[in-house]
Order: sequence, then C-alpha cells, then structure tokens
Amino acid sequence: MDKVQMNTKQPHNSSKERMANLELLRIVAMLLIVVLHFLGKGGWLTELTEPSLPYTGYVAWGMEALAIGSLNVYMLLSGYFLIEGSFRVKRLLQLFLQVLFYSITIGLTAAAFGYLPEEGFSIYYLATLCLPISTNHYWFMTAYFFMYLFMPLLAQGVKKLTKKQFQIVLSLLIFVVCIVKSVVPIPLSTDMQGYDCIWYMCVFLVAAYIRLYGVPFFQNVWRSLLVYLASAAGILALTLALRFLYLRTGKLSNMLTVSYNYNHILTLLASAAFFCLFCHIKIKDGAFSRFVCRIAPYTLGVYLWHEHIAIRYEWQEWLYAVLGKPNGSIMLVLYTMLAVVLVFIIGILLDMLRSLLFWVLHLLLSHIGAYQSLQKWLDGLVIKI
Repeated sequence: MDKVQMNTKQPHNSSKERMANLELLRIVAMLLIVVLHFLGKGGWLTELTEPSLPYTGYVAWGMEALAIGSLNVYMLLSGYFLIEGSFRVKRLLQLFLQVLFYSITIGLTAAAFGYLPEEGFSIYYLATLCLPISTNHYWFMTAYFFMYLFMPLLAQGVKKLTKKQFQIVLSLLIFVVCIVKSVVPIPLSTDMQGYDCIWYMCVFLVAAYIRLYGVPFFQNVWRSLLVYLASAAGILALTLALRFLYLRTGKLSNMLTVSYNYNHILTLLASAAFFCLFCHIKIKDGAFSRFVCRIAPYTLGVYLWHEHIAIRYEWQEWLYAVLGKPNGSIMLVLYTMLAVVLVFIIGILLDMLRSLLFWVLHLLLSHIGAYQSLQKWLDGLVIKI
C-alpha cells in the first residue's frame, strides 16, 4: 500500500513518546468531555432564543465551542490505534462488563440514596441498568460498541483501497454525513447530530486515514493549533450570527446550535486539528510520561460514572450545595475547572478500584477449569487487521 511514514506527515516519535502524547490527549479529551457535561447539564448554556444573553452565557458558549470536539477526539484515538491493531472478542466483552459494572452498581447505589427517575424503580429502569448498550444508557458507548463490531470490516476494507480510492470514499462520506447538514438551513430527518454509530464509523475512517497517510495541511504544531482555535471561533461566531438572524426575523430557531453538533464540519475540523496537534507534541520518557500512561487507561471510568442516568443531572447540584453557585464569568470558569478536576479524580479512583475488583475476581476464577477454557476460547477469537 502507498503508505506515508509518520515522520513526513506527522512527527516521528519513539513508541514510548507516541504513546505518551496520545495518552495525554486521551486524558485532555476526557477533561473536555466533563466540561461539556458541566456546562450543558449544569444549566449554563443560556437559551439562544432569549432576547438578551448574559456575559456568563457568552463565556459558557465559548467554552463549549473549545470543548465540543472532544467526543470526536476520543473516537479518533480509538480509530488511530485500532486500524493497526486486532479485533478481539475478549476486548469487546471486557468493555461490556466495564459498562455493565458502572451501570448496575451506580444505579443501585443511587437508588438506595433516593436518586431515581420520576417513574421510580420500574422494569424499564432496571432494564436500562442491566442492558446499557441495547437501551442506549450511555449513547457514546452504544455507538462505540457497534463501531467496534464493524471495525474489522472497515479496517480490512480501507487496506484494500489505494490512497486515491480511500480519499474518494472518505470525501463522499464526509460530504453526505457532515457537509450537507452543515450548510443546509433546515433540520434533516436523517441527521442524528453525531449521536449515532454511522458518524463514529466516519470518524474512525478519518483516524485511519491520518494513521496511514497523514494530513500535510496539519504539518506542525502551530498550524494545527491555529485551525483548532479558528474552528472553535467559527463555531461560536456562526451560532451568534444565526442568533442575530433569529432575533431579527424570528426564523431558524431550530438551527441556532447546529454548529455545536458533533457531525458539523467545524466540529470535525476542530477535532482533527486538536488530534494532529498532539501528534506533533513530543514527550520524553520520564516521570511525567509514565504518570500519563498509567492514568490514561482509566479515563473511560470518568465518563461512565458521571454520565450515569441516575446522576448525570445531580453531581453539578452536589457541587453547588458545597460551594454555592458561581456568580459572574470568572467564577464560572473557575468552577468549571474545579468541577472537571473533581469529577476526573473521582472517576480515575473509581475505575482503579473497579480494575482491582476485576483482577481479584479473575484470580479467584482462574483455578476453575470452565473459566480457564472460556479464557482460552476467547483468546482465540482474534481477527488480525
């Protein structure tokens, strides 16, 4: 295949350096995801249809623009690694068990403290806890799960294509799924705003292209940073422009936040630029790189605990109950930073505990013949990409 080495399109790092910089990106992406959830579910994104927007509203929407590409970045990371990896049924099962652990344990614990949906502890709520993928409990995990199932087909298909063929297919896919919805001034019935598996298969292919061929346009740190900042500014500017039109005409009310959709072209550009920015960063082997690589595998736990259906709208209130609500733009920024750090630390510690429990359970079961046979069978279910 006509591959381009990473040192011509992306900076060449040793495996340790490359792992450290992209694992750092994994951490940063999760921090930004928490920013999105604090602002959105914490009620700081002022309705854009309001006649006047407070300063805190401008600041919140600005921070939202800087962070909105983080979900795409997290999927870009998966695509970047998986395209040169292997499809493992065991990994899929481990992922499901991790999601199930958080879904059930947090759900039951929250219920014990009175945190329940309005209808109470119903059969449907119990099904949501026990079938988190099928019930879309965590929409991102549902999208990721099905994307992972399609990964062998996508990866093998990509490697059968020439670079030009891949460019044609990827360009058409981005045009249909991303660009059309970004320019047409009406909601499209097929548009899921990026909350679906199809979009993340598209993002996976973008990551695969970056891994295989690189992107000459993002040739250095400063250009990548500039595109990221310009895209974030464009997201906010387009939103304010649409708001201005709405206030003057009363039209386009359902399009005001379109640029904040995960599958908007500006969001995709911001995500790709941010990803390439970290590809250019070199982190030397040392205490910091080892710390980053030690912490990064637990970042998914941050998402799984704070986005649980029982508490996704509650943890912000817990913070307010302790510290009070922020007053003013500067305090909002400080509160957001504090909330992100607290949620992240709690999530990392919880997932370390979860990992320890799984390890102990594995040790206890490892002496059972049936369990050993199951492990061997799962280890054999591997598709090399």
